[in-house]
Amino acid sequence: MLGFEDRHSSPQYELAPPLAGALIESLRGVGYSAATALADLIDNSISAGARNVWLDFNFLGPDSVITVRDDGRGMSEDELRSAMTLGGVGPLAQREADDLGRFGLGLKTASFSQCRCLTVVSRRAGAVSCRRWDLDYIARPDVGDWRLLSAPRPGSEGLLGALDSLEHGTVVIWQAIDRIVDPARAGDHLEEDAFYELAARVGWHLGMVFHRHLEGQSPDLRLFIGGHRVRPWDPFMRTHPATDATPTETFHRSGGVVELEGFVLPHKDQLGVDYESGGGQEGWTAQQGFYVYRSRRLLVAGGWLGLGSPRAWTMEEPYKLARLRLEFTNSDDHEWDIDVKKSVARPPRWLRPRLAELAHKVREDARRVFAHRGAYGKREAVPDLVTAWTSRQVAGATSYRINRLHPAIARALEEPSAETVEEALRIVEETVPVQRIWLDTVENGEAPREAFVDTPDPEVEALARNMLRHLEGKVGLDRETALRRLRSTDPFQNFPLVVDRVAAEQERP
Repeated sequence: MLGFEDRHSSPQYELAPPLAGALIESLRGVGYSAATALADLIDNSISAGARNVWLDFNFLGPDSVITVRDDGRGMSEDELRSAMTLGGVGPLAQREADDLGRFGLGLKTASFSQCRCLTVVSRRAGAVSCRRWDLDYIARPDVGDWRLLSAPRPGSEGLLGALDSLEHGTVVIWQAIDRIVDPARAGDHLEEDAFYELAARVGWHLGMVFHRHLEGQSPDLRLFIGGHRVRPWDPFMRTHPATDATPTETFHRSGGVVELEGFVLPHKDQLGVDYESGGGQEGWTAQQGFYVYRSRRLLVAGGWLGLGSPRAWTMEEPYKLARLRLEFTNSDDHEWDIDVKKSVARPPRWLRPRLAELAHKVREDARRVFAHRGAYGKREAVPDLVTAWTSRQVAGATSYRINRLHPAIARALEEPSAETVEEALRIVEETVPVQRIWLDTVENGEAPREAFVDTPDPEVEALARNMLRHLEGKVGLDRETALRRLRSTDPFQNFPLVVDRVAAEQERP
């Protein structure tokens, strides 16, 4: 029979500790990329007050190593032991304002996702401490428990010298990086190329995630990869004169602060050489939307957070110039559903209506800039602008026409000459509203209209008649050849009956 306990008695229990090897192998599947894992390590460096962080990628075949070294305050023996303990500092713990940690798992889960051997060495007040998790050691049948080792992997003692030049600091060492360098292909030169290409991608990612820390003449942080300084990537292109920003909105909540700001980036025509860098690593369309920051550290880079009505907004070309900054402090963590990798954050319900309202405005402004090639960007709109093209609604569809009142077009009509006609044609060619036509087609579901589809037959006949006279009289073609040419000339190929009537008319005495 089952035994029951009353509310005042001590509960019956038994300890059920997880198997060390099985749990750690499971943690390897959390879903980090190499770039997000390394960003998690740098979070720890920033929380430790580091001003400089050095990343080194060393390809040595199956013995390849990645190290992250900082000049932060370092850790004592007890602090290092706690830092290497899974869940050593939990999500409910009170944290300093600049502490970028959350679950007490980042260092371990991020590292395990990429390597089988994690060593951390720290110097503080002249004392050096070392701890190591070695998954191959824990997996041995004669071990199998949570043995945190206090010495580096045999043969790698020289890596500890990375701290010799620092009075205080920490170095994180990844060895047996089987998720980065395939042990079966470690001797392949293509694997080496891929290793250093990864280093370049990591540099760009870190420049985006920590750009708020890296910016300015005297930045809070300097990052180096292979001795080269990582440059910040500002998704909002704040320094460009054509970037249009909304006023910053501030919300005070639960002792923390939330900030919201919208940006419409410049059109390609206004960016020149800056266009490629403005698109980031994923391209302009993929980089639109909200950029969510926690204590100045980027968590979410783009996307619309499930907002939009009547259907959720998606990443679409017309809105690629729309980006918004959403920032909160770590005192509000409980409201934002941050995941272990710190790559997901969901805004609280009370904030979502305002996010949707501002995002709608920024999206519409961005669409206008995109459609009009930047003419209505941050620069003052030109009053009574005379365009070379006009549009109108005809039978539920948009029709585009050359504006006969445009000075260059009007001049060519009033004073026809090779020079005036060429000038008019150049203006027409350079100002074709391609993006506006594309938007109308995609957003409104408009099918391309056939030429002269709504033009009365007599007008088309008059055009065909004049063209036939020109082909016969000026070009010198015989009637049969001229008619064949007319029938194969746009748009008359769509009006065979009209051409037949004109041909019959010309044949009469």
